Formats: sequence, C-alpha cells, structure tokens
Amino acid sequence: MITIRWFNDLLHLIFPNVCQACGQSLLQQEKVICFSCLYKLPKTGYHLHAENAVSRVFWGRVDIHAASSFLFFSKDGKVQHLIHSLKYKGHQETGVYLGKLFGLDLIKSDLYKDVDIVVPVPLHPKKQYKRGFNQSESIANGIGEAMKIPVVVDRLIRQVHTSSQTKKSRNSRWDNVKGVFGLVEPGVFENKHILLVDDVLTTGATLESSAHTLLEITGTKVSVVTLAYAQV
Repeated sequence: MITIRWFNDLLHLIFPNVCQACGQSLLQQEKVICFSCLYKLPKTGYHLHAENAVSRVFWGRVDIHAASSFLFFSKDGKVQHLIHSLKYKGHQETGVYLGKLFGLDLIKSDLYKDVDIVVPVPLHPKKQYKRGFNQSESIANGIGEAMKIPVVVDRLIRQVHTSSQTKKSRNSRWDNVKGVFGLVEPGVFENKHILLVDDVLTTGATLESSAHTLLEITGTKVSVVTLAYAQV
C-alpha cells in the first residue's frame, strides 16, 4: 500500500493534473477543480425555486415542469474555462464531475424529486463523431450518478445536421433547430418525468425543440437543466 501511494505521489509530481478552471496544479486530494475555484463557483441556486430566470426563458414557448442552471456563465470567467475544457479540450471528466455536483443539489429540491430518467440533448452523429463524444451526455452521466437515476441515450435523436448555434440570433437559433429532433422507441419515455440536460442555456431554442418532441409522447413531463446559464 505504501509503495503504491509513493508511486502515485511520484507520478503526480512528474505529470501534475491541473485545475480546469484556473490552470493551477491540483493537490493529490483535489479532482478536476482546485478547492479555491470550487468554493468560488458562481452557483445560481435556481434549483430551489420554481420561478427563476431560466424557467422564464420557456414561458409561453413550451410546457416545462421545472428549469434550472447550475452556474452563471460569464465571458472569460471560470465557468467559460470549464465549458471550454469539456467541449473543446475533450476533458469529459469535467462534465461528469460538475454533473455530480449539480445532481447533489438537484436531489435536495422538491421540484426534481420524482424524475424518472435523465436524457442528454443529442448531437448529430456527424458532429459527435468529429468531437468524439457528446458533452451533454458527460454532464448527464454525472447528474444521473448523483441522483441514482438512469441515463437514457440514443432514444432522443438529432435527425438533421445543423450549423453551430454560437453566433446566431434568438430567431435564427429557433429556425436552426425547429423539427430536427426525432425519437427511437418512444415507449421508453411514456408516463415518465424526463430531466433534459444540456451544457449552456442562451436562448433555449435547442431545449425548447427537444422538449416539444418529448412532450408529444403520452404522459410525459419534462424538466430541463443546464450546466451554465448565459444571459442574452
């Protein structure tokens, strides 16, 4: 045991892990994010309130049971660095770790106590092949693990390949995702409270479109959560 611990300590010195928020080397007991950044994460607290800035995004657009984001997103801030680490540097553990933290908050809220399944917003197969993974699935896996709820993938599908949403206006984003989602074995979702998961909420167009698709199924109830909320 001592030998293994010594080897791990030596390995950590030679190949130090770094905080995905600030870039500083992590202590051996730290994971993904250093304690300093972890304590400074800009949490929204929206999971405790039925009415909040995220839920209001969907008013009059789609019948959402509850909506929340874990963190506030700001340009060049720690949360942007974390999202960049996940999406563009391939650090899937960032999404899983933050998803676990979010899931531990969600289980404390009555709004999410009867969730049956967790569903990540899908990427088109071409985009997922190019990136190598779906960042929303990484987040969903962390949430599902923390809440002890199954994660269902490949049943809500993106059947049309769309261009990036990043620089589009609100109306353009909706036009870009309208009707792009489909279902495989929709019976899996019947009479279920579905927790729909995405990485960042801006206009909500992608979540709105995917929620509409799920709500076409008998007896479904949909709540939406994202890792971060970017005010527009």
